[in-house]
Formats: sequence, C-alpha cells, structure tokens
Amino acid sequence: MVPDFEVIVVGGGIVGCSIALHVAREGRSVALYERAKLTSGTTWHAAGLVAELRASPNLTRLARYSGQLYDQIQADGHDIGYRRTGAVTLSLNASRDFELQKQAAMARQQGIDCQWFSVEELSERWPHLQLDDVTGGVYMPNDGQTNPVDTTLALARLAKEAGAQIFEGTPVTSLDASGGKIAGVRVNGELVTAYQVVLCAGLWSRELAASAGAALPLYPAEHFYAVTESAPATSASDLIVRVPDDGVYLKPDAGKMLIGCFEREARPIAVNELGDDFVFGELPFQLEHFAPYLERGINRIDGLSQVGIRTWFNGPESFTPDGRYLLGETPEVEQLFVATGFNSIGIQSAGGVGWVMSQWLAQQRPPMDLWEVDVRRFNAIHNEDDFLIKRTAESLGKLYAMHWPFEQYEQARNQQVGPVHDALQAAGACFGEVAGWERANWYALPDQTPSYQYSYDKQNWFENTRIEHRAARETVALFDQSSFSKYLVRGVDASSYLNRLCTADIDVPVGKVVYCQWLNPQGGIEADVTVTRVHEAMYWVISAAATRIRDLHWMQQHVGKWRVQVDDITHRYGVLGLMGPQARTHLEQYTDASLGNEAFAFGTSQLINIADVQVRATRITYTGSLGWELYVPWDQTQRVFNKLTQSTVQLAGYHAMDSLRMEKAYRHWGHDLSDEDTLLEAGLSFTVDWQVPFIGSDALAAQKHRGLERRLLMFGIEDPSVLMTHDEPIWRDGERVGHVTSSAWSYQLNHSLAFGYVACEPGTKRKEVANASYTIEVGKQRYPAKVYLRAPYDPDNQDIHV
Repeated sequence: MVPDFEVIVVGGGIVGCSIALHVAREGRSVALYERAKLTSGTTWHAAGLVAELRASPNLTRLARYSGQLYDQIQADGHDIGYRRTGAVTLSLNASRDFELQKQAAMARQQGIDCQWFSVEELSERWPHLQLDDVTGGVYMPNDGQTNPVDTTLALARLAKEAGAQIFEGTPVTSLDASGGKIAGVRVNGELVTAYQVVLCAGLWSRELAASAGAALPLYPAEHFYAVTESAPATSASDLIVRVPDDGVYLKPDAGKMLIGCFEREARPIAVNELGDDFVFGELPFQLEHFAPYLERGINRIDGLSQVGIRTWFNGPESFTPDGRYLLGETPEVEQLFVATGFNSIGIQSAGGVGWVMSQWLAQQRPPMDLWEVDVRRFNAIHNEDDFLIKRTAESLGKLYAMHWPFEQYEQARNQQVGPVHDALQAAGACFGEVAGWERANWYALPDQTPSYQYSYDKQNWFENTRIEHRAARETVALFDQSSFSKYLVRGVDASSYLNRLCTADIDVPVGKVVYCQWLNPQGGIEADVTVTRVHEAMYWVISAAATRIRDLHWMQQHVGKWRVQVDDITHRYGVLGLMGPQARTHLEQYTDASLGNEAFAFGTSQLINIADVQVRATRITYTGSLGWELYVPWDQTQRVFNKLTQSTVQLAGYHAMDSLRMEKAYRHWGHDLSDEDTLLEAGLSFTVDWQVPFIGSDALAAQKHRGLERRLLMFGIEDPSVLMTHDEPIWRDGERVGHVTSSAWSYQLNHSLAFGYVACEPGTKRKEVANASYTIEVGKQRYPAKVYLRAPYDPDNQDIHV
C-alpha cells in the first residue's frame, strides 16, 4: 500500500520547517502538520541568536550551515532580518579565560574567525561596555541574529515551492505504529500514512512519542528575558554581548536591548500545566527570580540602567538531561525520527538540522558523526518525571556555567548503581555518571572528602589516581566494571549473523574471545566490542555503558531473517576487573581453577568458582596489564567482591583506567572512533579478517586500495605543566592538520598523551606521516608534540602475556 506521504513532519517551528524544506528539495513527498500557526510553540519568542561556534566540531558544522542558509535566503530576497552583527563573550576570571581561549582555538580549527581581546582592546573597541571586573574576551565577527518568525515563514514558503504540503491548524493527536514500525499520524481521528515520521513538536514531543511507545527524555522549563525601552546609542549598537559568568546575554533589538539569562537553577514546568490552548503563550513573569540577572545585564552597558523595561517575558522551552538536543531514529519504533529538545539553541541549529535530517531520512544513516545528539544515548531511566524535573533545573544553567573537565551533574543521581556500589562508597569512591550509571572514578584517602574540586589544572584526585594507576602496573588493582553493556546472542545462525556484523571471524572455538568492530556500509565504525563464544550456538557481546541502546538497536536492525535472538543481559551480571602483574597470584587464593598461560591463555574465557559462586572469567584487559574480567551473577557480586578484598588489593576507578588505556594506545569509541572513522584510519586493521564478508568490507577494501587521507596518531607533550583534554588543534610544519580526539595523563611518562587524526596525502605511509614537526595548541600557546608509532608503555605486550 502506497502511503499518503513519504515523510510527515510534526511541528511547525523553525526546525520542522527547515526539515520540510530540505526533504522537499530531495524530491520526496512531505507534509508538515502544525497544531496551530507556524512558530506558535516556542519559535515565536526565541531571541534569534545565530552563533557559529558550538561545543564540538560537528555541532559547529551544523551551526555554520544555518548561518550560510540564512545568508542565502536573505540574499534571495526574503527579508528575514538576518545580520552578522558580531558577538563578544566576556570573561570574569582566569579559568573562563582559559576556556574561551580553548574554544577560540577550536573555532579557528574549524575555519571560524575568532579573536581573543585583552581588556584594553575591548575597552578601545567598545567603550560603552563596563569592564571593571572583566579579564578578557572572545570576539566572533560573524555571529549574528535573525528574526525567528520571518525566518521560519521563509523556510515554509520555500518548502511549499519545493513541493511540501503544510497544514496549519491541524493538530496531530497521536502517532500510529504497527509491529514496531511507524505507520503514520492521527489527524482529526483519521490515519495519515507515511514511510517516515519526524517529530519536531518541541514541548509536546515527549507525549506524542509516548503514544507510539517511544521514550523522549526532555522537559520544559521557564525561560526569561526582558526588553528595554529605547537603548542608549553606542558606536557598536548591533554587538551581541555574552557574559556567561554572570549568566546573561544582551542582544540589540530594533533600537532596544533584550536581556536574557541562563540561571543557575531553572524552573521546570509540566506540559499538562500549559493546557491544550497554549498558543503564542506566555507564563507569569517571576521578577524575584529574574532580578539578579537583570541587574547584572543593565549594569554591563553604559546608561542602560537608566532605561525603562518595555517587555517582561517568560515562556517555556524544552531541555534535555545533558543540554544537547535529540536527533535520529528512535530505537523503539522503526522509521520514527525526532529532532527536538533544542535547549534554547533551536534558531542557530535549525538550518543544519534540516540538512542532516533530510540526509538521515533518505539514506537511513546520519551523514556525519552525530552521536553526541543521537536519541539513542539515553535509556528508559532518563525518561522518568522525577529525574527530568531535577535534571532540567540544573541542565539549563550549565549552558553558561564553566565546562570543567570531568564535571558531574549534582542532581538526579543514583539512577543506576552497580551491585557493589555501597561497598565502593564506603571505601571512599567518588562517583561519576555515564548513561545514568554511577561509576567509581577515583577513591579518596582516609583524610579526604570524595568530591571533585574542578579546574583546568591537575584536579584534587590527580595523586589518588597515581596510586591506583601504579597498583595496576606494579601490584594488583580491582575495578568495578558492572556498567559494561552485555548482550546474549543465541540461535542456530548466531555465528553467521555475527560474522556479518563483525570485522573478525567469530566462528571460533568455545571459550575464545574476539576483539572487533562493527562497520556501516561506508566503512565507518559503528561499535567497538568483544565477542565471546560461550556455546556452539551462543555468544556474549560486551560493549561500553554509554552505547548500550545504540549497540542493541544496531543488532536488532540487522537480525532480518537470521534465526537468532538478541537479549540485553546487562543487569544479570556484575563485572569485577582484577588487573596487574599480581592478578594471577591474587585470584589463585580464591579459586581452584588453573590460571597459568597454558591452562588459561589470553583472549579466552572460562567458568570458574570463587566463594562457591560460578563466575565467567575472561582473560582480557583495557589497562594493558595482566588481568581478568570476572562476570558474576548480579546478586552474588557483593559476595565475590568481599572474597577478593580479603587480602590486599587496591580499588581503582575510571580515571586510572583512562590513563592506563592511553599508555597502551587503546582507542575509545565516541572519541577516537566514530561512524565517520574507518579501521584503517584508526590503525586497527589487525582486527580485520578480509576473508569474511562483513558489512562495510567492500568500502574498507576500496579505501585500502586508494590510500588514506587521514590517520590517527598518538602524541605526547613532554612539558609536565601542560594538560590536554580534547579538540585542541594539531599543527604540522606550521599548518593545522587535525585536532585532539581524547587525552589522558600518563603516570608512567609524567606527561599528557593524546590521540588525534591528521590529514595526509593519499597513500602516505604512517611512518612518513609521523615523521614531521608537530605542535598542539593548548590555550593560546603551541607546544612541541612527540609522535608515538607504538604504544608508549609495553608495546610488545609482555605484561599482558606474562
């Protein structure tokens, strides 16, 4: 049966109209349904700021595309009020200086004009600004603003010209799904069918998604601004001013000044409190809540405090638990896509989102690495009301807060705890959160409080992690790795099915562990996993905590006609990682199993008994030391933990593991590996069995034939005062050639290590790429960087096979 439309877009804000335009320009039939008038949800009251720079290179690409699209629309004769007025972000302390300088370096890496100004330069350029408490600032001349309503209506007109149908005053009351696949939308009690549906309904997206059985963790919060009477005339009247340390921004607005804020503690509001007739709606203004931000804003510009306020505004906007928006296909409902939860940056993101979503819909894959905004990064626990209310109150303010390395949310914690959580807490664990999991990042000493003291220098856990790291290298350390994602794949076709997904041959003897990747048809890395054959027709697949839903979704998408069943068994087993040169002698105290190299070789897995508990012991390591991962029935993990800690063993956290894996040049999916990177570029060709026709093998073979244009290298800055984190520009012979993907401190070498992809001429050998003069830009300074062609620590793997 031919559907009514190929694509239906639900929601007529700026994002929905942008998607409708881009889909229509692809030549596909598309309809957009808006419950009231276009822009009547949240678009109409947006501030309209269009910045070029976002928190990462890929999201910056989307923001830059938006600006270019608005430029073109304006140039084509549509008066949307788009102007590149320039914007300055002011810093009030040394830490913010460093953060802004780091962002400026990343911006220049992306080709964005971004300049650091001293206080004197700021004062000379913009004498109307109050700078008594300012330490410097970043100026971005191509930032600007647009009229959100006019821009949206122009997008809608262009979409109609391209063939899209737009229906206003036509609410979608629910989504229809059948057999786990979207069927269409309900309009006036009738089903309108489509191959694909894109949910762009802002505040109402969560409830509509739920009608089809999909979870969308977003929640509305009140969002405030005020508009003055006529503002004082200045020589730079169009300049946008951001002062994140004050939580405020100022935007010239038709001769007036708009003063907005991202307050430290927001005010969540439930959608059902708004009512079905909330159209072009406002909420009661909370002057007491807004007053501190208003005061800081009006005192930032000469004479502004003497001007009256013309408009007090409070309107709802939707926010996500981590401050990043939601894109992509929902894991619960096939062909139901979302583009929502824009955290007050919908205007600057809409153009780019329209482009990537149109490609995603047409090609059934994202056109670039969008994992950081992929809807699959969340799971069911993130969709609970109590969690969303607490987290929203905090996440809104973090948009303007300092973005410290390793910073943790304080609210809505302990959503998922491992089976030995309480024991780790009693031992002084300082926990960090990943995908809702509480994980021990480091352990406090007896006279120390287990809490972070953030900075861009070596933080208060630095020496604690040195102790934990040293134990894994010199004696024995115990890691709680229970947050690992774990899947059971079984059935008569299990081996053939996994051989289609995996880059290595999975048809191995029972008990053998295989490290491999999953690729997309273009050769990009979709997952980084280990696969253990536990029975002739049964395998365990282990992946990272953060990718649990994504990896499960990938397996389910590819089941097809294979006679297999895929089950998530994450919560059936705790995982204790025993790592270090004394791991064998430590474990031998508590088991009768033979643990020597002949009886228990590296890369194998066996069932052994510890404390009368049957445990799956897998000899593998992410630390580069001798070790075993012990998979223990969840309710017996505490018992095994107690036994293993009867004799001396150092508890260690994820900061130590990160340092250990970096010294061994082990890659991390989501940083060093992504669906845009290939195994050849990443230096992982040793995982490939070219005789196995896995997904992406043809693309990988073609790339091997034509030669690589980029390669992942490991760098070290030997100056022990320098810390890298991520996204720092990499220079070669005076030319920017890449950026840092991940970094960690090496306690063995006493300096910072990092991975980064660098450009090269096709076919250039790795040694030739490495044989150049490299520097890495940290803050405003470039530091000489050493290239490591082999792992800095134990490159011959002697520790692992001891």
